[in-house]
Amino acid sequence: MFFLLSLCLGTALFFIYRSLQESKRESLIAQQRLKEADLKYGGLLSKEDATRELDSKIEVLTEDLSQLDLDVDIRKQRISELELRLKDLEEQDFLADFSFYESKYDFQQAQEYKQHLDDIRSQQKHMIKAGEAAICNREWTVDGDVKKGQKMTDGFLKLVLRAFNGECDTAVAKVKYSNVKTMKNRVNKAYKSLNKLSETTRCEITPKYLELKLQELYLTYEYQEQKKCEADEQRELREQRREEERERKEAKKVAREAEQEEQRSREALSEGRLREEIEKLQYQLSNATEKRERAISRSQITKAGHVYIISNVGSFGEDVYKIGMTRRERPEERVKELGDASVPFTFDIHAMVSCRNAPEMESHLHRHFETRRLNRVNSRKEFFRVSLMEIEQAVRAIDQELRLCDSEVKFTKVAEAAEYRKSLAQERLNRGSQP
Repeated sequence: MFFLLSLCLGTALFFIYRSLQESKRESLIAQQRLKEADLKYGGLLSKEDATRELDSKIEVLTEDLSQLDLDVDIRKQRISELELRLKDLEEQDFLADFSFYESKYDFQQAQEYKQHLDDIRSQQKHMIKAGEAAICNREWTVDGDVKKGQKMTDGFLKLVLRAFNGECDTAVAKVKYSNVKTMKNRVNKAYKSLNKLSETTRCEITPKYLELKLQELYLTYEYQEQKKCEADEQRELREQRREEERERKEAKKVAREAEQEEQRSREALSEGRLREEIEKLQYQLSNATEKRERAISRSQITKAGHVYIISNVGSFGEDVYKIGMTRRERPEERVKELGDASVPFTFDIHAMVSCRNAPEMESHLHRHFETRRLNRVNSRKEFFRVSLMEIEQAVRAIDQELRLCDSEVKFTKVAEAAEYRKSLAQERLNRGSQP
């Protein structure tokens, strides 16, 4: 980047130097013509006048060269200042800007973002090819040749565009949720700095090309976010299918075991033993048949499960509850997993609601308490700041409307929080024993 800026400045200085060279060349031509006139007219022209005229031109050229040297020093100092500013920009912490980014596009799928992004980049290529991305507002000549001047101008514009595109590519590569505004400012600063350096040559990057670069920045960020969102959704669907498959296998296993138990009970009953034994076997047969029917029903309706309401006072404080669901045959195992080493204390169960369609009950509860979420960004975090009474009322109202529960809804109001309360007691005891 620094090399390209130096080239841009060198090209601007070249235009000035070229003008001075042309003036010097004109002076030499004048001297030659004076000599020819002196030879032709035998000194009719005053040599003193010609000498004074040449001395005057030499003084003017000397002053111009001095001014050129001064301009070179000033430009060098300006380059040093720009290098320091660009270095600070590279080293700054882009995570400092956490301002909320408001989406500028409303596409539903990542592929739509990709197509629009490709279209923006095609427009950029077209502008570069048509000479509309960067333009020169003056016609320059080199040695009096317009074509050479145009060639030199084209080279300078290519250098400016290369520097600007490099800054834009870096911003696009680094953009993420926490620095969209920072990267936008970076592109705008590069645009203003390069156009300021190009003022001497009357060249500039066009505002339309800048706008396309900013659109590319926004689209790239939103495209990445949409891809991540779709990947998360696909991962959840795969996990749901795996859970349903495990549930079907477990239901088949339970049905097979129940069927075997039923067969053993039938065989024992057929032996015609004592009445007492027969009644016992009949009871066992009834239970086995009921279990088999429940297992078959469960295998057919894989959405059956439990919605659990749990708390962890020691970890999250009062009135914070996790509302989740599981399809496991023993739902307490899921709660036990949640209380592993990632939290300091185990969870307390306030309700374990058996439902014919557990996902639907969970979804209704989440929507009902959407504004009470602790994590407003990640909907997969199922913690809510709400009272237990509100949750119980919501569960009963949803069940009354949709009839999703398989059994009576019961809630345990008090959180035991045994480990947490014992820890507090031990802490108070330790403080009391200290001198």
